[in-house]
Amino acid sequence: MSEHAMRPSRALARLRAGEVASCFKLNLTDARAVEIAAMAGFDCLWLDMEHVPNDLATIEHGIRAAKAHDADVMVRVARGSYSDYIRPLEMDAAGIMVPHVMSLADAQAVVRMTRFHPLGRRPVDGGNADGAYGGLDFVEYLAQANAQRFVVVQIEDPEPLTELDAIAALPGIDLLFFGPGDFSHGIGAPGVWDHPQLLEARQRVAEAALAHGKFAGTVASPATLTALIDQGYRFLSLGADVVGLSQYCKEIVAEFTKRPVGDSQSIYGGKA
Repeated sequence: MSEHAMRPSRALARLRAGEVASCFKLNLTDARAVEIAAMAGFDCLWLDMEHVPNDLATIEHGIRAAKAHDADVMVRVARGSYSDYIRPLEMDAAGIMVPHVMSLADAQAVVRMTRFHPLGRRPVDGGNADGAYGGLDFVEYLAQANAQRFVVVQIEDPEPLTELDAIAALPGIDLLFFGPGDFSHGIGAPGVWDHPQLLEARQRVAEAALAHGKFAGTVASPATLTALIDQGYRFLSLGADVVGLSQYCKEIVAEFTKRPVGDSQSIYGGKA
């Protein structure tokens, strides 16, 4: 046996125990923002390479900041080659999320590229952070990566719904993540959050995940949290750094601008 072991995924441990895992999205590139969110107690921090101009070094720093507080990092990868998918895992991200999975064949290709034998044909290195820089036995590395690292596919288009059950049943997929924003766009009703097709799709994603022993995830807020949990969702992304910072700044500016004019003090000690 190797003296090293891969860090267990905190989110997977919660999910496998029947609990709800919390997630927080970060668009800012500073690892200190990741550390603040990890210190706050989130189970998983979502770093993005689909929409955010993060480079791999930024992702690596964020993973280290999260791990210092035993929090997972999930990286939403950009659609691309197998290298685009596995590099975050080799930097010791706890999971990856692949956007816009459009079919069973698409999901099968993701598994093939990101899972080791016997699930897939992910290329093997083992000399990076996830393999304890060569400290993990070869066979142990493959087994631990399959068990302690998660693969998420985003269902955010109407097209994959025809094969949703087959996608959910696919070995190597841990979680189906419903994306309401792009889904509303895909059905021609952008931003109509109560559209019947959107509500039906969100329900179907939860049902498919539960039926096949997988987990369902989506975006949530304190107001929608209970309803989504009741619907079967167990991995919930509850906010974003840019939203929090924007709201905080607006609140301060609003308080500043409504102050009585006579309350201003000049820098010389008198009234301005």
